[in-house]
Amino acid sequence: MDIKELNSVSPLRVFEEAINGGLGRGNLGVIVSRHGIGKTACLVHLATDKLFKGESVIHVSFSGNVEHVINWYKEVFREISELQSLDDAAMVYNAILANRVVMNFSQEQVPVEKILSSLESLINQGSFKADCVLFDGYKLTVADEEDIAKIKEFAKKMNIEVWFSVSPVRPDVVYDEHGVPNTLVKYFDLIDVLIALRYDDKIDKVVMTVVRAHHANVPKPMQVNLDPKTMLISK
Repeated sequence: MDIKELNSVSPLRVFEEAINGGLGRGNLGVIVSRHGIGKTACLVHLATDKLFKGESVIHVSFSGNVEHVINWYKEVFREISELQSLDDAAMVYNAILANRVVMNFSQEQVPVEKILSSLESLINQGSFKADCVLFDGYKLTVADEEDIAKIKEFAKKMNIEVWFSVSPVRPDVVYDEHGVPNTLVKYFDLIDVLIALRYDDKIDKVVMTVVRAHHANVPKPMQVNLDPKTMLISK
């Protein structure tokens, strides 16, 4: 199977349809769940799909372990290429690496203005024309709303998509039936797309629910799940 065929059959096409055609440039998307459910894997699968389509991605890790993130990309690519019998997999992987940058910041030590300034310098002065920026492990639920507003303004200014992976920080969190913590609610006006992940032991899948899609607040199943064995989004 070549790249064009792989893109056409990818479950990410179903994912995009579920959020009304995709996140869209200038918008903020959030993937939220309890710890250990698979947010980073989900984020990496989204990013890899973009790389397959020839888009450029900046993956910003707030975990302090860049090597861990890079290994996720290797593993997700391996799973996809083997599952779909991708032609010339090694050559494809080396080609898409040119369109991915992995960065690391400490949310506690580096103000959001500095993070956004570094990203803007990379895009404008470093000539890396990013289409999407991923904020992996950003503690959004304890961030100032003003900081999230600045990130959204940055997305609009730079004409890029921004995706977050989020787990609650506080111990006294209350989750709804979809896996959305109550500490996230106050940010809803700044979030364009919200995807909640919840493990369902009856089907041994991580259920993905669209909680918010471009100001529509009617939760609905995505018709795709996260497979806990491969950690891939699957139909």
